Amino acid sequence: MFVGVDLGGTNVRAAIEVDGVIHFPRRNAFNTMGSLEDTLQELIEFIRPSVQRGVNGIGIGVPSVVDVEEGIVYNVMNIPSWERVPLKRILEDAFSVPVRVNNDVNCFVLGEHRFGVLKGFHNVVGMACGTGLGLGVIINDALYVGNNCGAGEIGLLPYLDHTLEYYASGNFFSAFHGMTAIQAHERAMSHDPVARKAWVQFGTHFAQAIKNVVLTFDPEAVVLGGSVSKAYPYFAESMMAALNDFAFGESMRRLKIFRSQNENASLLGAAALLRGLNSERTIS
Repeated sequence: MFVGVDLGGTNVRAAIEVDGVIHFPRRNAFNTMGSLEDTLQELIEFIRPSVQRGVNGIGIGVPSVVDVEEGIVYNVMNIPSWERVPLKRILEDAFSVPVRVNNDVNCFVLGEHRFGVLKGFHNVVGMACGTGLGLGVIINDALYVGNNCGAGEIGLLPYLDHTLEYYASGNFFSAFHGMTAIQAHERAMSHDPVARKAWVQFGTHFAQAIKNVVLTFDPEAVVLGGSVSKAYPYFAESMMAALNDFAFGESMRRLKIFRSQNENASLLGAAALLRGLNSERTIS
């Protein structure tokens, strides 16, 4: 059994994974503005209850660029003190078990590929859409990380007058509609016509992100995760309509698009970093 850890911008989660099943999931707020020493100690103490006798290792997903071989994280989003942190060494010293570190969205797509809706597919992409837009890529059943664990960051591509992420993530609602994506979702569920129109607009922009994914990776399937994906019923129709003019129609017709149904996909993927199936099959 392994421990999976998901370090987010405001929260940290951990659980024990046994044969693809999550046990004893835990969540805490995380003091992202603390010093390096304080935040590392907070993380260690949070993980400690999960490291029971019989645990064979710890996998952790972090929202940053990662040196996956050395387990060093760089410029972690929303944690200013984490500029260059040898997280693998620090956690191995603390717990005396093997540790693997990777990007959080890579862990998400890995969890869906090993245990979720992407199981059985060989070339897939996970799109995590929340405050920002992140991608995780699996090619021929292996997690593709690129040279700096930054493969697939299409959110930073130029789009209209800004970037793709500006229009195809939660940023869109605060920038153009004066509300958060969560508020827009709540209002749409209450039949607010302004919010529902905003989601229709969002769907057309998000379609551009999917087009970039297909042009770059030509996957068999895409899974959508993150807080924005929970509002999928309100933007799915406009998104699919905007995909109809894709240059390679057959590629889009064959593409499977799923919405993640497993809130623990990132924890499962983090734990899966320890499995030989993945640790020996990472492409860079």
